[in-house]
Amino acid sequence: MKKHLLGATALLLSFGVSAPAMAEFDLTILHTNDFHSRIEPINKYDSTCSSKDDAKGKCLGGTARLETAIKERRAAAKNSVLVDGGDQFQGSLFYTYYKGKAAAEFMNTLGYDAMTVGNHEFDDGPEVLRGFMDIVNFPVLLANADFSKEGKLIGVLKPTSIVERGGEKIGFIGLTPDDTHELSSPGEHVSFYDPIEAATKHVAELQAQGVNKIIVLSHSGYDVDKKIAAAVDGIDVIVGGHTNTYLSNTSDRAEGPYPTWVEAPNGKKAAIVSAYAYGKFLGELNVKFDDNGDVIEAVGEPIIMDKEVAENEAIKARIAELAGPLDEIRTEVIGNTTAAIDGDRKSCRARECEMGVLVADAMLDATKDQGVQIAITNGGGLRASIDAGEVTMGEALAVLPFQNTLATFDLQGKFIKDALENGLSKIEEGAGRFPQVAGLKFTFDASKPAGERIVEVTLEDGSAIDAEKVYKIATNNYVRNGGDGYKIFSAEGKNAYDYGPGLEFVLADFLKAQGGAYEPKLAGRITDATAK
Repeated sequence: MKKHLLGATALLLSFGVSAPAMAEFDLTILHTNDFHSRIEPINKYDSTCSSKDDAKGKCLGGTARLETAIKERRAAAKNSVLVDGGDQFQGSLFYTYYKGKAAAEFMNTLGYDAMTVGNHEFDDGPEVLRGFMDIVNFPVLLANADFSKEGKLIGVLKPTSIVERGGEKIGFIGLTPDDTHELSSPGEHVSFYDPIEAATKHVAELQAQGVNKIIVLSHSGYDVDKKIAAAVDGIDVIVGGHTNTYLSNTSDRAEGPYPTWVEAPNGKKAAIVSAYAYGKFLGELNVKFDDNGDVIEAVGEPIIMDKEVAENEAIKARIAELAGPLDEIRTEVIGNTTAAIDGDRKSCRARECEMGVLVADAMLDATKDQGVQIAITNGGGLRASIDAGEVTMGEALAVLPFQNTLATFDLQGKFIKDALENGLSKIEEGAGRFPQVAGLKFTFDASKPAGERIVEVTLEDGSAIDAEKVYKIATNNYVRNGGDGYKIFSAEGKNAYDYGPGLEFVLADFLKAQGGAYEPKLAGRITDATAK
């Protein structure tokens, strides 16, 4: 294409005719990621915002605010697209009760052009994902998976899609974590592979169709996105997800600039964007392309969905209608806490956190009559903090939204350290497998190679673990079945029972039994050997 343009220019100049100016194309990319069913506004702890906080203007996000902002930004743009970086599913009672139907309805209302499959879109298997795709009127994409033997997805789930804006073709590619089989429940007929391999293949296919503006919707995480951008030619923009990464040029809390530029092998740069999570921000990247489809400029900033953004009243009313059946469940008061309980992912996936202590204690308390001595749960299963004062069932469900059940099993002591090594194996990635524990104490050194990070592990009373002794352990059914890489539990565990009460009810019962307000704490069970 460039060769022909140069030839035409030379011909015009030889006849003394001025060459036409190269055409530029402006595109505004509006984007969300990791929404996790936060259809209603949230508070600063990422849980459902109370009416009291709403009256004070403290609520953030929610679909009704997003609609207002999206409509406004579309009106201001020459050309625009609205895309999502995955994980619309899971995280509130709207998903627990309606599965993907509520998400599909509101995404249609907002007018999305494409989304990628996040790992949580597989939480209830291919069947629920298919039901969601049957409702939405935009393509749902996944390029780095083989689902050729999964009939529910064949012909519906696509690797790429193309839309036209202003006479120009824009190509989308969808990616998800290549360890989704460990993170979710895709079933035995779906397998995942390297996102770089998939992106390379499908960029070339789009280019062969005459597409020279390519946006990757990548639910792979910020670090992986940078690797993809550095390895694959032809990508213009990556809209990220999975790690809830906040990119910004104005906030000191950002993990990087918006956009983050990464140079590809051909010397051109790709722009990576991400807008945190839970609908707290609407990402807006304004991109200028030249006639060859190369990015000349890309600027923008996530827009916070705070009280300054009005809620669309019709959508607000529809949300209230759908919330009706949920209110009786979530307004039940299950306890009190003297202070906020920290369940932030940056805490619970890197060190002992207050929510990890609470949930692990609740699990151990619920199974002590069965002789359980140790509780291990994955930090990634803890999805919100709880503010001080009354604790409702709705808040418990925000913390533990996955409908995981309390599971117990027997395990020889010699395998406990191996399990903890798995939990520490991806700490630098902020992976959800980080172990929160009760009945155990361990010290780790994250500077050592994965598999060699546990410095010391004992029972909580300081006594040594007997390698040959069989210990009774409590966890959740997802982890017990090998989720988050805990394959040693499914391979070596004996006498497993995965059908205990839901973890949200275990937490509720524990708080109800306190006899007073719960005091958040760190128990000193997990020690970072490198901490100063």
